[in-house]
Amino acid sequence: MLERRRATRGTAQQEFTSDFSELMAKVKEAGLLARRPGWYLTRCLLLVLSYAVAFSMLFLIGESWWQMLTAVVFALVFTQTAYVAHDAAHRQIFTNGKVGEWFSTITGNLLVGLSYGWWMKKHNALHHANPNKIGKDGDIAPGGIVFVAEDALKLTGFAKWVAARQGWLFFPILTLAGVQLHVHSVQSIIKGQSSIKRRWIEGIFIAIRLIGFPILAIWAAGPLIGSVFIVVQLALFGLYMGGSFAPNHKGQPLVPKDVNIDFLRRQTLMSRNISGGRPMGFLMGGLNYQIEHHLFPSMPSVNLHKVQPIVREYCREKDIKYTETTLLESYGIIVRYLNRVGIGKADPFDCPVTAQFRSR
Repeated sequence: MLERRRATRGTAQQEFTSDFSELMAKVKEAGLLARRPGWYLTRCLLLVLSYAVAFSMLFLIGESWWQMLTAVVFALVFTQTAYVAHDAAHRQIFTNGKVGEWFSTITGNLLVGLSYGWWMKKHNALHHANPNKIGKDGDIAPGGIVFVAEDALKLTGFAKWVAARQGWLFFPILTLAGVQLHVHSVQSIIKGQSSIKRRWIEGIFIAIRLIGFPILAIWAAGPLIGSVFIVVQLALFGLYMGGSFAPNHKGQPLVPKDVNIDFLRRQTLMSRNISGGRPMGFLMGGLNYQIEHHLFPSMPSVNLHKVQPIVREYCREKDIKYTETTLLESYGIIVRYLNRVGIGKADPFDCPVTAQFRSR
């Protein structure tokens, strides 16, 4: 049983609140929350150039199996575009909210094929507010992979067999993540589950992307090669997207749904950074600085490497665990964790630790 200890308002809760306030003051003083329009303009221009190269390859190579190389390029470009849309959705690029919404709607729906409205609800409103919190964070809801031991114990038949081996199947399953993202986006638009009012515009944009791009591929490469091209592109897109987002939280502590933790510890203890500096930052769109991103979601991703030393030192002073591993180490943690969860042998936060960091 979890120890149900409640901190008195005005004492521990105020102390925890002041912890983040003190950190925020340090970050504001360093000027790291300021927008970086030049950086994002350069990034967008590079994306435009990348699309020009990718479409040139598609039409110049024609009906050839070398189009599989083009599929790799498109998977990379679509994922990098998703990173920019992600930053815009967090208001890292524009101070004007409406401009940011339109930018994210165009880049997300029309270019990547992901619903901006669905993403805002799933990622911003649920995941960022409650990372790794059971029953709140949609990223650990049961699906093709189960992340909570209790969910695994409910499975039967083939699903139970898969769950018991899901760690080893993790990367093959990720190849389906792109399809899943597209399907969830379309479903949310059809059912009106988008968090913005421009539902019909989202629908038109995403239809153009998800119908038009395969048609272009088949027209340029022929029915057989074009169809295989789409399958390869989707698989690699899912692998790249999933391989970038999964290391950030999977295998970190889970928070029981009835436990409340102050903001600083909630975002830090449930997140994991990936070492590798700015090159890894380019590869992962800044998501390798996950702790800093969760603490300051509106901070431009290019500034996250600058704020990292401040956050790390502050966590050391406050005796808050700060987790950072290599990318390969994180994948090893995820595989072992998923195999353990799949047979019902993973536990949430240790009860004493949960009680220690409960804010009310």
